[in-house]
Amino acid sequence: MNPELAKLNSYPFEKLKELLCNIDIDTKKSAISMAIGEPKHQTPKFIIEELESNLTGIATYPTTRGTNELKTTIINWLCQRFKLDRETLNEEKNILPVNGTREALFSIAQTIVNKATVNPIVILPNPFYQIYEGAALLAGAEPYYLNCTEENNYIPDLSQIPTKIWERCQLFYLCSPGNPSGAVIDFNFAKELMRFADKYNFVIASDECYSEIYHNEEQPPISLLEYATNLGNSEYKRCLIFHSLSKRSNVPGLRSGFVAGDSELIENFYRYRTYHGCAMPLHVQKASIAAWSNEEHVKKNRDIYRIKFLKVCSELNSVLPMTPPSGGFYLWPKLPCSDLDFARELYKSENVEVLPGSYLSRSVDNINPGDNRVRIALVAETDICVEAAKRIKRFIKNIH
Repeated sequence: MNPELAKLNSYPFEKLKELLCNIDIDTKKSAISMAIGEPKHQTPKFIIEELESNLTGIATYPTTRGTNELKTTIINWLCQRFKLDRETLNEEKNILPVNGTREALFSIAQTIVNKATVNPIVILPNPFYQIYEGAALLAGAEPYYLNCTEENNYIPDLSQIPTKIWERCQLFYLCSPGNPSGAVIDFNFAKELMRFADKYNFVIASDECYSEIYHNEEQPPISLLEYATNLGNSEYKRCLIFHSLSKRSNVPGLRSGFVAGDSELIENFYRYRTYHGCAMPLHVQKASIAAWSNEEHVKKNRDIYRIKFLKVCSELNSVLPMTPPSGGFYLWPKLPCSDLDFARELYKSENVEVLPGSYLSRSVDNINPGDNRVRIALVAETDICVEAAKRIKRFIKNIH
């Protein structure tokens, strides 16, 4: 067996299942899960129709690089959404379709990390999407966690990283908007991170799967590639971005996304993926083309989330003061008690599941940024989310 498997931590939802097992629920109220970030809004009909009308594609092996039609559609979307120059993006050199960002974020570490060097390091935010850690460990690297707390606005503090860590860093996982905080990086952060990447020769993997869910229509989150362009890095050296249709278009089961950026990195990633066996089926590519070509359904999706956040925050503010995040669909409130106790007792008394924050984090310098916090995923329909908020509010009032 691969010895690195022994280093993997239990996945957060496995921990949650264990935490809540054998609990006798005190209420007959219907179950509401706010723990998993799986979009529950209705999938647009035109995407389903495009998928169904192209099922004959299952008779043909898809190529790892994907069709030019899909890649051209993705480039058009990137240029429109992030003001990129069309001349800087080539279908063959800068774009790879992937089966959702999860598998791509995992496999990029297997492509990038060089185990022949002494103790390679992968830097990741803390809290973090668990794939980052697992990918680093299975690639033979040591994860280095950067605490993202209220004090640093939930953005990694690059100034706290010692030179000896930078020197060993091969891959830096970035998530903006962040999971679970929803925090969005700014120009100064991007400039500093790319300066370090140039100096120490590591790759930035920017997970932007929440970029199309944001609160302020006048301030959409900016991609790492747009920042790179603004900094004169029009070849996107050492920069890769990861995008998905799951949250943007409410098609988590479609498993469709893409990676874009540095042509040399893309070429090596392509080489890895030819053996990985993860080419996107042709009917999925056709449905993806339709989804990336339409912004109307994405705007409507944001409108639903915006209303939902306002209603839920208004309901909870008297007991858990909070404001809608800059991006994403999570709330990350600070609790009056232990996050484990909160999740367990809330489930017992109100039949509502939330995810303990400490399950998404690791203790660093005697600090676990997830302690006394929970992640609340506002993915269900609005009335269900508001009902969950009412139950949480009642629960908090009862424990005081």
